[in-house]
Amino acid sequence: MNYSTLKKSVAASLVALVGVSSLAIAQDAPATSSSAKVFGGRAQYRTWSLGVNAGVLAPVVVTGGTNDYSNWDVNLGYGISLRKQLGHAFGLEGNVFRGKVSGNNEKAGLTNSKFETEIQYSVDLRGVVNVATVDFLRRENSVNFFVTAGYGVAAYNPIVTAQNGVVTNYKTVKEAAGGDSYVKQAYIPVGAGIKFKVSDRVSFNLAYTMNFVDGDNFDGTVAKTPSKDKFSYSSAGLEFSLGSKAKPNLDWVNPLALMYDELKDPSLRQEVEALKNRVANVEKSVDDLKKDSDGDGVADMFDKEPNSAPGAVVDGSGRTIKFPEPAATTVVSDKTGFETIGFEFNSSVLKTESYPTLDKLSSVLRENGGKVTVNGHASSEGTAAYNLKLSKDRANSVKTYLVNSGVSASSVATKGFGETKPIASNDTEEGRIQNRRVETSRN
Repeated sequence: MNYSTLKKSVAASLVALVGVSSLAIAQDAPATSSSAKVFGGRAQYRTWSLGVNAGVLAPVVVTGGTNDYSNWDVNLGYGISLRKQLGHAFGLEGNVFRGKVSGNNEKAGLTNSKFETEIQYSVDLRGVVNVATVDFLRRENSVNFFVTAGYGVAAYNPIVTAQNGVVTNYKTVKEAAGGDSYVKQAYIPVGAGIKFKVSDRVSFNLAYTMNFVDGDNFDGTVAKTPSKDKFSYSSAGLEFSLGSKAKPNLDWVNPLALMYDELKDPSLRQEVEALKNRVANVEKSVDDLKKDSDGDGVADMFDKEPNSAPGAVVDGSGRTIKFPEPAATTVVSDKTGFETIGFEFNSSVLKTESYPTLDKLSSVLRENGGKVTVNGHASSEGTAAYNLKLSKDRANSVKTYLVNSGVSASSVATKGFGETKPIASNDTEEGRIQNRRVETSRN
């Protein structure tokens, strides 16, 4: 095949294949991955594919470097591939290809004028990485870019023509010496390409691969030492996805778009709403279990005496075992009818024994409305300025509790009086305990 005929044939084939792929993409066939889930595993996809390809072999690469021959010819190469897709972005691919590489020389001072290397076979294993897509918002892509790299072994036969016309066939030389018919050498393939989705089963691939040979005898000429030969393979081909038609091809599925699509799934939203309702019902049931109408610390469902007197000591079933005493330590506010709230020395933290009293006050305010003023007080230990701040902190602690229980913040006012309004003598500890308090008054 001469250069002109080969060039026209390759160009016509590429135009035809690109046209077919573009038409198929434009038709925008519906995605088949609607049943696939982001975390559903590899078994829900097709992961094997078989490819065929053909293209141009040349003894040069786009990265440059020195070459033993100044001119190169266009020659046909062809091959097959088998790929296993291990994830959305990575797969392993085995490749086998054959063809011919040739070139001639115009460089002065070199012994050989031209060469022709027949590649009997070239076998390699490559990693294939999908690096980008031009339509990443779709559940399934239609165009993918990829890069490849791997390791292989090639068997080839260089035929070299010297400047004086003498032809050396390496195959004949090796057979005469009792060796293998072909030279065998390792090589490293590195490449990149683009693939177009033609249909759910077929894709059209364009690829360029640089093959770096681990030796300097690929073209039969050792011009500079040390040096390594290299050749490139520019190819176009078709790839066929293998496996069940009911499954999508993992190579084309976009996990980000798939996840976004799942988040918009109406059935998922319905499940979330149903879950919210179930949580709300559980929270209501828990609140009902915790309900304590008489504030004795025993929930109503376990309370055998649901109307215990305020301040009474009860057993685990809510039965009174000690009635409250009209205490000097319990002062009743004339304005509200609620007990005062006592505090420990130098503390604004509410005691748990104050919770029932505050719950009753909260219930009255929420049911009947109105406003309340919370007045904080302190005993005379410490400075007057410190005690004033402490009394305000105690009043704010009561307000915080009421607001957290559902009382409007605007319905609760706070004042601090420090040590200025004692209700008992600060000369005794018993009196000071009574002065560390908060009183509430309805407005």
